Amino acid sequence: MQLNEELRDTLVLVLAGGTGTRLKPLTETRAKPAVPFGGAYRIIDFTLSNCIHSGLRRIYVLSQYRARSLEEHIRFAWNFLPLRLSQFISVRPPHHGGEANWYRGTADAIWQNLDALADEKPKHVVILSGDHIYRMDYGRMLEEHVNNGAALTIGMVKIPVEESCRFGIFECDLTGRVVSFEEKPSRGRELADQPGQCLASMGIYVFETGELIRRLEADAQEPASSHDFGNDIIPQMIEEVPVHAHRFVEPGGGDRTYWRDVGTIEALFEANLDLCAVEPQFNLYRQDWPTYTLWHNDPPAKAVLNADVIDSLMCPGVVVSGARLRRAVLSNRCQVEPGATVEEAVLFSGVVIGEGARVQRAIIDKWTVVPAGVEIGFDVEQDRARFSVSDTGIVTVPSKFAF
Repeated sequence: MQLNEELRDTLVLVLAGGTGTRLKPLTETRAKPAVPFGGAYRIIDFTLSNCIHSGLRRIYVLSQYRARSLEEHIRFAWNFLPLRLSQFISVRPPHHGGEANWYRGTADAIWQNLDALADEKPKHVVILSGDHIYRMDYGRMLEEHVNNGAALTIGMVKIPVEESCRFGIFECDLTGRVVSFEEKPSRGRELADQPGQCLASMGIYVFETGELIRRLEADAQEPASSHDFGNDIIPQMIEEVPVHAHRFVEPGGGDRTYWRDVGTIEALFEANLDLCAVEPQFNLYRQDWPTYTLWHNDPPAKAVLNADVIDSLMCPGVVVSGARLRRAVLSNRCQVEPGATVEEAVLFSGVVIGEGARVQRAIIDKWTVVPAGVEIGFDVEQDRARFSVSDTGIVTVPSKFAF
């Protein structure tokens, strides 16, 4: 098998229309994949970077909800592939074809874009989600898919059995062939050799194109179908054609399996703060697998007037003047003024923390100016009267909030 030829004969469809309900108010004006992460990035940058490193160069991003921010990011940050060589990353918004239906499920989203498969004529189709943080070589998965003669290969990760209700859970035989699949059970079946663990779908699929088209066309005719891969397509395929699982490991070897769904305020907050650790679980500084994004023309970050900065990330354009930062993530153009304190907080682009203000355990959205002396994260009742506060006490301040 010539892997390079198989990669060239593969089309990628990235599902990026999620509403991100559990991330509100951060998703009031943007889709979940467009939410900032790690100071410099958007969530979708990690999936797209994986594609580039894996050698995949024909990529459609399927947008839907609050798509403007996402579409602008793709247009300005991901426009470097040469179309003359049939390489592209392009956004495809819903096109209803005379029917006023939004995507009704993951399978329906692909079915409504079957014209892309007709135009590109790929041999394989890789379907990805644009709202997870991880590193993965899809080329290895494609190679395994071809060698197994599979009709479908599913990306697999081990999870604690208590988290089964959030994922599609399956079982495999000794050859890696999937023998059962259940979408979001209350408790998945534990691995015999690893009690407390079960196998979960990552929502990453490699399909043979003909098989995918046949399944989607049949599913579209089923009025009782939810038009979802996990609920409808995959369980039926397991009974009829070879469906295999691909064990997820990070590029570079070893058994590392960092894969995070940052779909809640708590998950987004904790994943950001973990980046501040001396040895974070997810290392942004790996030179062999960089994450690409839109870089702004901002000057270097600086800390002046005896600023005290501990275990924090500061992007270009940040200025910290006589203030204290501890375990904070600051996106570009943030300013923290004299006497202010920012502890365990995530500041999106352009946030200003006024003189003497105090912020802790908070996420502050873009271009918000926190006035001098204001406190956020110290008085729960006061915070709830103004902002969104999670069950664990994380305060989320909307973009451009007027104090």
